[in-house]
Amino acid sequence: MSEITPAYLPDRNRYALDDNGKLIGAAHYRDFQGVDGVERIFFHTVVDEQYGGQGLASVMVKFALDNTISGGAKIVAVCPYVKAYIAKHPEFQEHLAATMDEHLKVLPSA
Repeated sequence: MSEITPAYLPDRNRYALDDNGKLIGAAHYRDFQGVDGVERIFFHTVVDEQYGGQGLASVMVKFALDNTISGGAKIVAVCPYVKAYIAKHPEFQEHLAATMDEHLKVLPSA
């Protein structure tokens, strides 16, 4: 039986969904040194198509945001999915940092 769990992979700048050793989703980020400390820029979230519709992206993003906050970093929501998640979960609003041009410059090119 499959047991899908969220994971933090700081060496790869991402959070992931692990299905018994197979990575089936990722929330990619870059850390930025802001005036008041680290700001974690979430810029891309994806879940393998065959796992879609199960609410797994939501599980992973909640894990990622909780982990970011517990580590003392602010959240910068560039990814549309993360923005939408935070809009539905206002408890994360106070941990947001506004997106600035400097944030976008550190992201990988598409």
